[in-house]
Amino acid sequence: MLLFVASLSFPWPWQALAGPYFADGYLGLTQTELRAKLGPPNSVRDRKAALRVFNYYSLHDWENYYKKLVSPQNGEDVYNYKRNGIDVRYSFGYVLDQNDPSDSPNLYVNLVDIEFGKSVPIEQIPAFVPEFQPPTDAAAPAFRSNLWVLIFKGQPSSEARFIIREQGKERLDWTLAFQLFALQGLPEFLTTKAGIDRMEISAQSIQLVKQRQRLTHEAILNPFSQEFARQPAPPPPTKKIPLPKYAD
Repeated sequence: MLLFVASLSFPWPWQALAGPYFADGYLGLTQTELRAKLGPPNSVRDRKAALRVFNYYSLHDWENYYKKLVSPQNGEDVYNYKRNGIDVRYSFGYVLDQNDPSDSPNLYVNLVDIEFGKSVPIEQIPAFVPEFQPPTDAAAPAFRSNLWVLIFKGQPSSEARFIIREQGKERLDWTLAFQLFALQGLPEFLTTKAGIDRMEISAQSIQLVKQRQRLTHEAILNPFSQEFARQPAPPPPTKKIPLPKYAD
């Protein structure tokens, strides 16, 4: 009997309260904790296949019908804000707790997708996204492609593996990552004036980037460091001397 009572005094893994894994304050929260923090979402959306095309539902319609039809983990909670005259839309993606045997398993935040009503310069993003407090150290891991900038911040969290669905995730470290996307592409010579249309807050692996994605991820100086701002501009392209055309 004593053993039975003792077992009830300690929560099972799926009963334990969650908490944010990183300084962003969101990744790792349960859906219940997120809604307690931000209030009810303005809407819920689900994605069509892998495309960035979404169906939007009222919270009432989602909870009473579409949640059962689409499945709970496919619904993203959407919050709309107006900041400095620009529309800012947060969408929270979830993963299902595979270890929770209950009829209503917990959902945990694994992605924050933030969209801007119009393009915002890189240097101004912290004013529109308070959760985005980028590192200022020039050595902070940062990468780019022609469409995005990826910045890592802080130390890895072993707990964050829980929200990762990457195969072999146990062999990798997972760190807070900010990925800034430019729909029209980024200039070859990147400056903090470059326009960004949306960003994602997630946990990514620096090891994975360096080992498997080095062909698509070009290492750069941290764009929020003083060293980045002091980079000299490239020389203007030289005009080619036109070659004369001779008659045959």
